[in-house]
Amino acid sequence: MPDLKTKYLGLELKNPVVASSGPLCKDVGAILKMEDAGVSAVVLHSLFEEQINLESNELDRFLSKDENSFAEALQYFPDMRGYNIGPDGYLEHIRKAKEAADIPVIGSLNGVSTGGWIRYAKLIEEAGADGLELNVYYMPTDPELTSNRVEQMYADLVSHVKASIHIPVAVKLGPFFSAIPNMARRLDGAGADALVLFNRFYQPDFDLEALEVVPGLALSDSGELLMRLHWVAVLFGKVKADMAITGGVHTAEDVVKSMMAGARVAMTTSALLRHGPDYPAKLIGNLIGWMEKHEYASIAQMQGSMSQRAVAEPAAFERANYMKVLSSYAPLA
Repeated sequence: MPDLKTKYLGLELKNPVVASSGPLCKDVGAILKMEDAGVSAVVLHSLFEEQINLESNELDRFLSKDENSFAEALQYFPDMRGYNIGPDGYLEHIRKAKEAADIPVIGSLNGVSTGGWIRYAKLIEEAGADGLELNVYYMPTDPELTSNRVEQMYADLVSHVKASIHIPVAVKLGPFFSAIPNMARRLDGAGADALVLFNRFYQPDFDLEALEVVPGLALSDSGELLMRLHWVAVLFGKVKADMAITGGVHTAEDVVKSMMAGARVAMTTSALLRHGPDYPAKLIGNLIGWMEKHEYASIAQMQGSMSQRAVAEPAAFERANYMKVLSSYAPLA
């Protein structure tokens, strides 16, 4: 049987299939089902910065700022008291998950500022988490805020959190940077132990009759994997941090592609929501079947085998492939 072992965040994992941050990770019973089905680690659902701020009433200041100006705009902000569980409940959930499961449990903080993050990063470590994922979900809307300042906010956040705890830290990024390799290197320099590519940004819609902002959740498909493969293949060998792919991982072939691009693990949520917490058993079984058919002895053997590390001029390589794709179109007869 092929050797499926991999290493991520300094953790020895039995295979590269990890349950990413999502609704199933809110329930210890679901975590145990995913463990029984073969996942090698779980990233818990996120504790949001707004939930931390709510304790000190900082969020109220932002919500009331324009309350007499644009009533419709306030609907962008959810009632955080009804969302998820509070900070204390989150820490208790970590403890229960660690007591029940044998696989690594990785905590998650969602936000962008340091503030209470330092405190809760420490508490998450104390609760027993094996690692911490910083899920940085930030969309700059101030036209005076420069890209360099935004990037520095990311780097400062990572360096401050890293200095405050001893467990490994991963950074989950969105794809909207003008120079992703440089940003990855800055986070590498700030101490990130892993980079998770990429965060999915959920865009709300407008209900024109009710004049309300309507949230929408669309599960991913394998088509979303391509952008992740592209950038992991570009970054492989250029940063010290481990890389994880999340978004678009649904099949054994998706896992294989992720490994060949250079990822250490392939994370999935949408596939678990679509097929249930038992789905990893099928995914891993198909992965073993693919490796045996194609005579791969180990996951390590394939990691980075299709990255751009061996390409002398990556930018020219990108341009050549871009032109090749455009010229490949043939109109229907």
